Amino acid sequence: VQLVESGGGLVQPGGSLRLSCAASGFIFSSYAIGWFRQAPGKEREFVAGFRWSTGSTSYTDSVKGRFTVSRDSAETTVYLQMYSLKSEDTAVYYCAAVISPRIPVSASGYAYWGQGTQVTVSS
Repeated sequence: VQLVESGGGLVQPGGSLRLSCAASGFIFSSYAIGWFRQAPGKEREFVAGFRWSTGSTSYTDSVKGRFTVSRDSAETTVYLQMYSLKSEDTAVYYCAAVISPRIPVSASGYAYWGQGTQVTVSS
């Protein structure tokens, strides 16, 4: 089981990025997927989540209306589309997965993690 994130980079405030989380060795159909981020000196925080079997989503308040989680039809990739990015969105972003009937919002609720991808919002 392996998760690989991609799509990070440097973007100006107000810009957009789409992060991808690709599964290797399994498909997402039974999993809950979480996106987390960690800024320097801060704890890892829940950003958004997606439960594959139901299509249900969850977002932390600070990203509601700006970030959207989606999936591909092959059940191997989850996306985090980020709009109207702010400097405070700067962090390393991680995707995580767990077989679960709900979307955990705590990092400890996830079994598998990707390596992270850096997102920097700066002018």
